[in-house]
Amino acid sequence: MGIFDRLSTMIRSNINDLITRAENPEKMLNQLIIDMKGQLAKAKQQVASAIADEKKLQADAEAMRKQAEDWERRAMLAVQEGRDDLAKQALLRYNEAMTGAQQLHETWVKHKAETENLKASLRQLNDKIEEAKRKKNILIARARRAEAQQRIQETMSGMSDKSAFESFERMTEKIEQNERKAIAAAELQNEFEGDQLMQQFQALEYKGAPDQQLLELKARMGLLGAGGKGGETKQIGRGDTVDAELVDDDLPEKQA
Repeated sequence: MGIFDRLSTMIRSNINDLITRAENPEKMLNQLIIDMKGQLAKAKQQVASAIADEKKLQADAEAMRKQAEDWERRAMLAVQEGRDDLAKQALLRYNEAMTGAQQLHETWVKHKAETENLKASLRQLNDKIEEAKRKKNILIARARRAEAQQRIQETMSGMSDKSAFESFERMTEKIEQNERKAIAAAELQNEFEGDQLMQQFQALEYKGAPDQQLLELKARMGLLGAGGKGGETKQIGRGDTVDAELVDDDLPEKQA
């Protein structure tokens, strides 16, 4: 199993565990991002180690190739000096170095390809984590909206029995009843307190006032006729009432 397979397994395990224990989505999502970043940091370290191994293989292959070139030059020098025996031995070393350099080069090529794959996987993982960070804010907003909706529904469900509204109506009725009692008590107090006789005369005086005003108005308008000058006129005092029709009826008899 590769390091990224192990990493994916660990991340999935952490996610499943957090989802199972999820109580606060916002905290859980933040913790997921923290865990992903931690796993990404470990993956970077492992990829860095793989890159370092790849660089070492490249350097070893290059060094072995240089050794082979050095033994080839030595073989050529031995030939020039007439030392074929030394030239053969140098050529043997040259062949060994070239074989080793070739094997190291082939190993380095394979390792480099694997390292490039690891780097590509690391970039993908980093991109996914960045995408998760962007989605996190959207998910948190959705979680908050869902929580608000749930609280509203719970509040509405708690009030569905109408107990609070019924209590409110009862209090309103009680207050109105108390107001009616207070008004009735004030009326009783006004009725049974004070001089009753004076109150009755005040009522009569209030009734007589418009009659007196009506008679005076007719006199100013000349509607009372001669009787209003020569006949007896009743002086209207406070509390007396005058029948204007009686005054008008007396006028024909006096003219006759």
